[in-house]
Amino acid sequence: MSKVRIIEKNGKPAFAVIPIDLWERVREAAEDAEDSLDLERFDRDDDGFRVPLEVVESVVAGMHPVRAWRESRGLTQEALAEQAGVSAPYVSQIESGKRIGAVRTLRRIAAALEVPLDELTREPGSDA
Repeated sequence: MSKVRIIEKNGKPAFAVIPIDLWERVREAAEDAEDSLDLERFDRDDDGFRVPLEVVESVVAGMHPVRAWRESRGLTQEALAEQAGVSAPYVSQIESGKRIGAVRTLRRIAAALEVPLDELTREPGSDA
């Protein structure tokens, strides 16, 4: 076992001098404990929402997020339009970039796709 040297100040332990190999083990253990706490915090705070890889890849490749999410959900433009209470041509125009889509409409589409609104407002070609 490594020797630890205690340095006192005013008759009380003030410092511990330890061999470097022991210090490295202690430092690694402290970093591991910190990583574990971070992971626990992430798990506790996680809202459970996940973006499928196919959606990320499609958006990064330039596909409009509405289309990427619609296709990942297995919906046609008509089915999405019906669920969102908008017209299929309007969905088509949003997906093609001909129209931006009103925030109110995008909220309804997001609700139909069961995704947060910000998932639909990403720029195609950006990292999702």
